[in-house]
Parts: sequence; C-alpha cells; structure tokens
Amino acid sequence: MEDATEEFIVGIDLGTTNSEVAAFVDGKVVVLESGGKNILPSVVGLSPTGELLVGEAARNQLVLYPERTVRSIKRKMGTNETVRLGDREFTPQEISSLILRELAAWAGRQLGRPVSRAVITVPAYFSDAQRQATREAARLAGLDAVRILNEPTAASLAYGEGQRHTALVYDLGGGTFDVSLVALEGEVTEVLASHGDNRLGGDDFNDLLAEHLFSEFQSRHGVDLRQGHPAAHARLWWAAEEAKRRLSFEPEVTVREDSLAVVDGKPLHLEVEITRERYEAMIGPLVEKTMEHLSKVLADAGKTPADLDAILLVGGSTRTPLVARMIEERTRLEPRGEIHPDLCVALGAGVMASRLAGREVDRVLVDVTPYSFGISYLGERGGAFYPHCYKPIVRRNTPLPVTRTERFFTSHPFQEEVDIHVYEGEDEDALRNILVGNFRVEGLTPIRDGNEVLCRMNLDLDGILHVTAIEKRTGLSKHIRIARALETKTDAEIAEARKRLESLFAARAGADEDAEDFESDDLGEDETAANGFQVVEGNRSDLANGGGAAISSASAEEAQQLVERARALLTSVHDEDREEIVDLNQAIETALEAGDVQALKESTESLRELLFFVEGHP
Repeated sequence: MEDATEEFIVGIDLGTTNSEVAAFVDGKVVVLESGGKNILPSVVGLSPTGELLVGEAARNQLVLYPERTVRSIKRKMGTNETVRLGDREFTPQEISSLILRELAAWAGRQLGRPVSRAVITVPAYFSDAQRQATREAARLAGLDAVRILNEPTAASLAYGEGQRHTALVYDLGGGTFDVSLVALEGEVTEVLASHGDNRLGGDDFNDLLAEHLFSEFQSRHGVDLRQGHPAAHARLWWAAEEAKRRLSFEPEVTVREDSLAVVDGKPLHLEVEITRERYEAMIGPLVEKTMEHLSKVLADAGKTPADLDAILLVGGSTRTPLVARMIEERTRLEPRGEIHPDLCVALGAGVMASRLAGREVDRVLVDVTPYSFGISYLGERGGAFYPHCYKPIVRRNTPLPVTRTERFFTSHPFQEEVDIHVYEGEDEDALRNILVGNFRVEGLTPIRDGNEVLCRMNLDLDGILHVTAIEKRTGLSKHIRIARALETKTDAEIAEARKRLESLFAARAGADEDAEDFESDDLGEDETAANGFQVVEGNRSDLANGGGAAISSASAEEAQQLVERARALLTSVHDEDREEIVDLNQAIETALEAGDVQALKESTESLRELLFFVEGHP
C-alpha cells in the first residue's frame, strides 16, 4: 500500500463499451478491481424503483428495460444531444460522470484512500468539443483531470521501450476507431499523424450480427423483432455481442434464444449457427475502412510500412482474427497484441499518472507465450497434398492465460480415429518444429463426408498446456496435459527432438520430395490415421469430401476474388442488386465449405454476370 502522504493520481480509460482504472500499486502499474472484476461496462441505468445502476447491473437491466438504460454514451460526447432514462433526461457529460465516479469509487476502495486526480484518455481523433466534454464529465464526478491523454499515446506508454522507435497504434474499440503513428524516445512520445472514425467500432460489428439474427428470426417465423419488441431486440443484440466475442477464439458459435416472441400463444425460439467465415464476411467492409485510415496515416507522415518498428493492437475488437490478418497483409508486419487489448489504454494511462506523481515507471510487464503451439494436418503445400502441414492455434506473444479453438476435418470417408500431434514452433512444416505431445482420438462417427473436429488449446500462467479434440457431431472428446510447455528447452532436448524428426524424414525418404508426389489416396492406413486432419482456411475446401471431385485451388481463388469485388460494391448498388450479391456470396461460401463443385460453378457464373452488369452500369 502506498504512503497516504504521497501525491496519488490514477489513470482512467473512459471507453465506449467498457471502462477501466489503473494505478501504481506495490511497485507496478495494475488495473484495479472491484468484486473480482477489472472491467466496468460503460452502461448506466435507472431501475423501475429509481435506483441508479452503473456497470454490470445496468448492463443486465438493458434486456428487460432498454428504455431505462443507456450504453455507448461516448459517441455522443461533445454534442447537444440528451438521453432519456425513464422520465428523466441527461447530457452525455452527466452519464459519463457517473461512470467516472464509479471508477473512482473502485480505486478508493482498493487503495484505501479517496481518489480526486486522474489522467483520462480519449481517442486521438476526438475534437476539442469532445475533449472539453470529457473534462466537464470529470468535474461533475469530483475529479481533477490533470491530463487528457490520447489513447494511442497511452497504448505506446504501456508497451514503452527505452530506445527510440516508431509504432503504428491501431485502436479499434467498442464505438470508436483511430490509428496513429507515434514516435517514442525514452519518456517522450510524439504523435506524428492520426486518422479515425468516431462512429466505427465493435458496436457496429454487433449491429451487423444482430441484423443477421433479426433476419433469420423473421424468415423463420414471419415476425420482425426490430419493431415493437424492445426486450427481444435487446436480447438478440447482446447475444450478437457474445457471439462476436466467441468467434474471436472459436471457429463457429451457436446462438440459442428461447421465447423471443409469442404468437397465438406459441413461444417462438431462435437457434442459428454462425461461422467465423460468415461473420468476417459481414464485417469485412468495415475493417476495410480502417485499412483506408491506416494508409492515410502513413501517407500524412510521409512513411511506409518499412519505416515501422511495431504495430500495436488496442481495443477488444482487434481480437477478431480478420483484423490482424488484414493489417499484416497491408504492412508485412505481424501486429503485437501481447498486452490485454481491453486493458492496454488504462495501463498506459496508469503509467502516465504514475510519472506525473513522481514515480519511475518504464513499461507494463505481461506474461506471454514466447512461441506458437499448434498441430499438424493434411493440407496443400507446393501444389500437392502434404500430411505434415502446421497450423498454429495459440500464437506467440499471446497474453496468458489463453484459450483458442480451431476447426479441422477428417481426411477420408468413414474415418473413425485420428492422431493429434502437438508442436511448438513457427515453421509451416510441422516436422521442422518441436513435437511436444500427441494423443489418439478413437470412436469417431464413421460418415462419408468430412467429420468436423474442434481442437482446443488452453495455456495457463504455469506453462501447462491442455489440448482437447472434440467431435462436434457427438461431443466425443479426448485431451492431453503437457506440463512445462513454456520452459526453455535444453540443448539436449532440442538435439533429441531434432534426431527424432530426422528419423521421420529418413523413413519417408525425405519429406520435401514426397510432398511433390503425394496424393491423398496414396496414404497408407497408419499414416492416414496419424495425419487425418483436413484444415479449413476461411471457407475454402481444397480436398475432396466423401471421395468426390475436389474443388481446384484455381476455382476457389477465382470465387474468392469475385466475392471480394462484390463486397466492395455493397454500399453503392441498388437494394435488389445488394440482396442478390449477398445471396450469391452465401451460395459460394456454402459451396466452398461443402466442396460442391457444380454449385460453386453455377453460383460463381451468376455472380460474374451480375458484377458485369453492376460494374458496367454504375
């Protein structure tokens, strides 16, 4: 506990979806907790009895009393708009002050002293009116805002380095987006350029998912929950947000909501599965908009991706795998996300607050996995099928603890068992990584088409890796526990692993040579069982399903290119054309996923004809 006579300042991330408070405790900056939770939902409400609700309680009330609850107030900061809670009206500053007051109370309880001074963060793209509104909210909460700090600057402070470097901070939160180029040298941080959108964020991802759920419900039951069903509307919106979160770590989710509406005395339910590929197709145009801002920032600063030392991911929405993939495609740099993206800004604000209070703080220390863990699978390599491709599931520099799941398929009809080989390393050839464990799953359902198997990895702070394989159809599962997964391998262990791997190469007369001649039908029974996974990247399926003809790589690539062209036109075409594009995109995705050559051919041709008409007649 700190000396009560010392000056004390906390750092606050006043976020659109969630807010946090950080402070210097026991020699380091930490995010403070209340009731075991360190994230406060940025939601305020009044109960039917008039009780003020802030945070989790208000968020829970939103489903039942949406008219008495407000969220995402940050989007209204700096405007003259008011919001209504029941029969009362509030300004955005007043709502924000209630969130700030709650965070100050959290800090006061944990620190054992009142909190009256704070560093408060805002998006770099916030206008002067929005910044002044934030200061006003602080005053209403009884706080002295000693510094209004740009969120990307806070993020860079959390990652801080001693030497000079240039970083691109990509901050995609719940309701706002900004990307900034910052130069750091010692304790000095300079923002070189910023761009952003105050009305783009994870809430918009939620809206797209929710719209999909509303449409599914309406198509099945003929009832539009968007009008006249506020409670059901709120339930599906929160279901969409939960689905979004899970799709960052799982390849597919099932949304189940009972009794959303009652017609003629009959309760109507919704159960729908959403794949990560489907979700990423929905949000693709929005993520593409963020890439445009990224390019503008580099252009404004006269920089290229080659000038960057690091790209820092901030904000919960950056967990979406599509975001990191698109950034890496544009910049050829692997983004860093080892500091909790939801807490990064608060921790950086805590660093600044601690420095202003006279404490020496360099950076935030976090536990990450120093290398990737994944499994081998049967996939395509060099134009031929190869049984030792490597798919990382937990990627290096991921904060611990971590759980990730990926989807695979059995590689031949009626397959009843597979061997799971777990590797540590970064090489796309599994045999060039370190084998850390393996186990066999037996008793799979013998079906003709590819049997979907989920592989889940959990890595904890103690370096214990749990790997579980689950047959989706039945729930059949098998797992292995690998201790000391994070311990540095000794020279002897590495030499032994290399020796073991070289023996595998020798047994196969050289893996590279075999890969050139390899065909799926040539796999022997033992090798098929040991390497019986077909990975699905996005929504492509390049291997034959059920022994039928395989979709060629060229056909799949052509279809994907058409889909991308079509997505780029969604905001500019007529409603009827937009609906047809969406339907054809879905047909192509379904055909690729099912490996249906004829269906892919027909839907691709239809989309090509539509694009010819639309693009030729703007």
